[in-house]
Amino acid sequence: MNQRTIHWTIFLLLSLTWGSSFILMKIGLIGLTPYQVASLRILSAGISLLPFFIKFIGQTPRKKIPVIILSGILGNLLPAYLFCIAETHVDSSLAGMLNGLVPLMAILAGFFIFHQKIIKQQLLGICIGFLGVILLFTANGIDAGYWYYGLWIVLATICYGINISLVHNHLKGFSSMQLGSVALFFCGLFALPVLICSGFFSLLSGPDVPWQSIGASVTLGIMGTSVASVLFYILINKAGGMFASMVTYALPVVALMWGLVDGESISLLQVGCMLIILTGMYLVNRKKA
Repeated sequence: MNQRTIHWTIFLLLSLTWGSSFILMKIGLIGLTPYQVASLRILSAGISLLPFFIKFIGQTPRKKIPVIILSGILGNLLPAYLFCIAETHVDSSLAGMLNGLVPLMAILAGFFIFHQKIIKQQLLGICIGFLGVILLFTANGIDAGYWYYGLWIVLATICYGINISLVHNHLKGFSSMQLGSVALFFCGLFALPVLICSGFFSLLSGPDVPWQSIGASVTLGIMGTSVASVLFYILINKAGGMFASMVTYALPVVALMWGLVDGESISLLQVGCMLIILTGMYLVNRKKA
């Protein structure tokens, strides 16, 4: 198998893994609360990366650990809960489409927080992306509840965007595996009390244990967080950051396909809005000529 084939194989695996996260959340929410699904996701991710945490924690400067923990909170902990809460009222396909805002939010976070420059092309991309989001919301009609829960997803993308800028400006030189294992270990410590207080363990002793939802939530943590991080790190090293960043274009498409398989109502107008958002992403990410 040549290198190009390997790169595309990893790309497809990563796209399918991350893009399937939204439908796994939906399955998890059938028998569990949003807080239980999100807590199980973070806790299982932290446990699965525990061998790497043991390896890397001693190599991590103490002064950087608070920054890495903040990165974990912004990049994993808060979005996990925000997405799960939103998906109690929003289709998984829409959640995947809105996740396409992440590159736009990263540019805005870099500008407002870290004072990085925005070129005209990126500004145009941001405007087009937000136009696509507004049209995507209005495509479902003027429903206050729909807008409210959709905005939780937008807030999650803001967290992702701030984290990307945080890592870029303050955590250079650390591998994704080092950052991920250390961050998710501490995020797991935060998620465990939430899981206990949610009544999850008493649920396990009941007559009807929702094993399907538990399995989906654990799979979400191991595959959608841990394995995805490993694949992304490998792809960056083998094919470069530009090729790896193309995954953000594939995620909404995979989420949309899962939505169709699950019988979600997806209109051509929503697909058109997704394409508008992807166009904005392209302009934001494209190198200046």
